[in-house]
Amino acid sequence: MKKIKMVDLTGQYEPIAKEVNLAINDVIENTSFINGPAVSNFQKNLENYLGIKHVIPCANGTDALQIALMSLDLDPGDEVITVDFTFASTVEVIALLKLTPVLVDVDSETFNINIDSLESAITEKSKVIIPVHLFGQVANMDEIVQLAKTHNIQIIEDAAQSIGANYKFLDGRKQKAGTIGLIGTTSFFPSKNLGAYGDGGAVFTNNDSLAYKIRGIVNHGMYKRYHHDVVGVNSRLDSIQAAILNIKLKFLDKYNNSRKKAALKYTELLNNHSKIQTPKILGDEDSHVFHQYTLIVKDTNRDELAKYLNQNGIPCGIFYPIPLHKQKAYKSNRYDEKDFEVTNHLSKSVISLPMHSELDDDQIEFICEKIIKFLK
Repeated sequence: MKKIKMVDLTGQYEPIAKEVNLAINDVIENTSFINGPAVSNFQKNLENYLGIKHVIPCANGTDALQIALMSLDLDPGDEVITVDFTFASTVEVIALLKLTPVLVDVDSETFNINIDSLESAITEKSKVIIPVHLFGQVANMDEIVQLAKTHNIQIIEDAAQSIGANYKFLDGRKQKAGTIGLIGTTSFFPSKNLGAYGDGGAVFTNNDSLAYKIRGIVNHGMYKRYHHDVVGVNSRLDSIQAAILNIKLKFLDKYNNSRKKAALKYTELLNNHSKIQTPKILGDEDSHVFHQYTLIVKDTNRDELAKYLNQNGIPCGIFYPIPLHKQKAYKSNRYDEKDFEVTNHLSKSVISLPMHSELDDDQIEFICEKIIKFLK
């Protein structure tokens, strides 16, 4: 059995090495390192893949969120509602822009935003909802869209972990993660389902005027050289990363299907254990692309399990051990611990297993065998 990795970027690279290397060499030879043809080609191909009018590439996923918020002309103190159980980038851009982050609890089965908690958090100052499609599963967008319409709130989707996932609405329509709200954002961090070999991100929208504004924001607020029409930032996807992503985009569905197959195998082997809660897929199975395969362990010490797995050559991840409302940077007397019961529980009980497109059945069986042995 080959060595188990949390993310096997080497194994993913090897079958496409020739194509990737040629694409990189092409950028080097034509020296169009910034905003070159590779960037525009990737942009167009991703627009076609997502079925959206505008993709605006940028430097990373955090910038994508910040730029999305900047484009909405919000005022200091305006409230942005998002989840407590996620990576800090989602909330740090809210605070950075002097907006008010409002953190809410998540669903105990899907790890995505709890709809009742979301509805309870809405006030007259609420301007934006940022649902995070965590671990690869799209949040309950039927309910979120309805709440947003009712209260005249905009939606910015954080699709950093869910690119390629398809959400099926109750009326049967399907849309890609990141294309449902007014704006979507994603990250191309190397470990993502569609990962670069460095940093990268993108903003998505079907709104023409917003797309125009965002294209200015990412480029110092310029539409014409040395004419700064809006306050902007310097956030560009470089051409080499775009060239790599353009190759990998062709294989994204294949990568996601391999992840789903691995997830089904994990669930088959672990689903009936009394001390394990396997991931639940909300609705259509295409709504989950398994950026992570995350278990909830019951009546056991999660950290001891992690230590045991590492001792047996099995890497694992703990996302996220400290809820955002307990982080020094984001603590607030507005929060009540009873409003974060699920997040507080998850932070102590979740563990993510190796998950990538190169996992094979022998590796999964070995991992599950060790988990079951520990939990007996």
